[in-house]
Amino acid sequence: MAIVNMFDAKTRLSRLVEAVEAGAEAEIIIARNGRPAARLVPIERASTGQRIGVAKGKFTVPETIDADEDSIAALFIGSAV
Repeated sequence: MAIVNMFDAKTRLSRLVEAVEAGAEAEIIIARNGRPAARLVPIERASTGQRIGVAKGKFTVPETIDADEDSIAALFIGSAV
């Protein structure tokens, strides 16, 4: 746990945040007039888990999935089919 005075924290904030993010420091105490005033700690990120392939095997894509492609495109473009 590092203790940094307010002036140093203001001038080196980017480096202090990087140190906490990288895990070089678990927390940094910012002091004002020698007294602890604030604590800089990393934010715990929620695990997003596995996303790619989560629906694999859950459904099948029909062979005719692209059968209406021209009529759908016409709806966006505005021309008649």
